[in-house]
Amino acid sequence: MNKTIFEITNMDCPSEENLIRMKLDGISSIANLDFDIPNRKLIVFHSGEIDQIEKAIIELNLGGKKISTAQTDRTEFKENENQKNLLWSVLAINFVFFLIEMTTGIISKSMGLVADSLDMLADSFVYGISLFAVGGTLIRKKLIAKLAGYFQITLALIGFVEVLRRFLGDEKLPDFSTMIIVSIFALIANGICLYILQKSKSKEEAHMKASMIFTSNDVIINLGVIIAGLLVNWLSSSKPDLIIGTIVFVLVIQGAFRILKLSK
Repeated sequence: MNKTIFEITNMDCPSEENLIRMKLDGISSIANLDFDIPNRKLIVFHSGEIDQIEKAIIELNLGGKKISTAQTDRTEFKENENQKNLLWSVLAINFVFFLIEMTTGIISKSMGLVADSLDMLADSFVYGISLFAVGGTLIRKKLIAKLAGYFQITLALIGFVEVLRRFLGDEKLPDFSTMIIVSIFALIANGICLYILQKSKSKEEAHMKASMIFTSNDVIINLGVIIAGLLVNWLSSSKPDLIIGTIVFVLVIQGAFRILKLSK
């Protein structure tokens, strides 16, 4: 048995972990995957050559790079029986906040909240693909990934058009207080998702480091919307909200392309 360590520089939260798991699903030489999200490391236990695994990881464009390969005597791996239930939990949290942020974003006229809601939906897609594709055929997994990716891109493009319309038009200021309050709750929700998934890995990881939370793209986006809300109030301008919305829509599209790569 061989043990290969990868550094995944863009692995910020469990959604990237699930993308990697789906990408490597079906490679028969893999015995186990051990993820260390705080340190952005992936340990692959495998037999035979690493070339196919390395190529699949690089194709995801998550900054994957092989660090080392060595032999190991480890042959037994304990699977977490609660993993599926945990995935359902984080899927539910992300989807509920997608609905909350989309609704409040439309009501408060905040493109930042609308964009962040799509980021929540993107994470829901990743967890959903992981769950619904388990035990299914490769064709089924690819079909689900393709539908999710194109749907995500379509929503983001609609968002871009709306941002452009608001830049050129004379729109009322978004409700900055709604932006801040909802984003704070979304921040808490992302922290909970990260916590329960990391807690499931090992007892040592149950007590999260602050860096584990605050290196997450999701959390950075939440903080960005909060700052945009403060600037909207301070400057009496909708531009900060539109700028953060544009940035998040770009991130959503990048995530969609990663999902589409799973369908190839």
